[in-house]
Amino acid sequence: MLSHLPKHADPRLLVGIETADDAGVYRLTDDLALVQTVDLFPPVVDDAYWFGAIAAANALSDVYAMGGKPLTALNIAGWPRDLDMDLLGEVLRGAADKLHEAGTTLVGGHSWEDEEPKFGLSVTGLIHPQRIVTNAGAEVGDALVLTKPLGMGVITTGAKNELAEPEALEEAMRIMAGLNAGAAEAMLAVGVHAATDVTGFGLLGHLREMTRGSGAGADLRAAAIPVLPEARRLAALGMIPGGSQRNLEALRADVAFGALSEVDQQLLADAQTSGGLLIAVAPHKLAELLERLQTAGTPVHSHIGEITAPREPSIQVLATPQQG
Repeated sequence: MLSHLPKHADPRLLVGIETADDAGVYRLTDDLALVQTVDLFPPVVDDAYWFGAIAAANALSDVYAMGGKPLTALNIAGWPRDLDMDLLGEVLRGAADKLHEAGTTLVGGHSWEDEEPKFGLSVTGLIHPQRIVTNAGAEVGDALVLTKPLGMGVITTGAKNELAEPEALEEAMRIMAGLNAGAAEAMLAVGVHAATDVTGFGLLGHLREMTRGSGAGADLRAAAIPVLPEARRLAALGMIPGGSQRNLEALRADVAFGALSEVDQQLLADAQTSGGLLIAVAPHKLAELLERLQTAGTPVHSHIGEITAPREPSIQVLATPQQG
């Protein structure tokens, strides 16, 4: 699809579509650049307020993953004519509260009539051109760190089928609505080589983008990868989102799973909404990064693997995931 787009030679475009990064970066001056991103999707939860908050956190995350500071946002909404407009108002309120928490100014938006509700935001941020964190800078020997647990896609699918425990859904919503601001501040303070946020392509999909962009491979220690306990139970019941299933099929040529069970493979490919940051950091900076992430209160701060020399398949998953 992207091959149909024209190639631009504008030297001010510092990050474009070439490495499937989280946002575009455009230089304004030697000391200032814009970070731009857009994201929207159908409801992932039934609660309209939480849907708006999660959508806002998800859109803001792309800017945080690049090391930028979100500045302004535009709402984007598709809404059925026969669906209560008060619900859309709750979606907008949830998003507005999350933008306020992020110190980001809402400057407008756009809406249209649609058969299915959809909501998202376009976010513009600021960054210093010399402090951009891309997904393509990982170096051999780097430690891989994850800042939110996996399993949100499985839990929301279980909730749609009335199989998820209410407490587990509440925890998943709280995690999805959590900003990645603290994680971004921690990685900038330490100085890391690469980062990306874990969203629709799952942990393995976004790691594959990192290894491809960096010209490297990766080892994952599955026992160190945090997964929400309810997600494993629901995955065993078959509550796997369609997007997660497609992720896994697309990844098979690039990942050596060893003896990992099919359920655990699905969890590592689970399509996340507003997941955490996946960070590649030099080994001698790992302890400081983990300490800063803990201080920032990220949901988890887990050292899950390492960047390796390039190889085929590029990603190897070692051992079996922890239970719970």
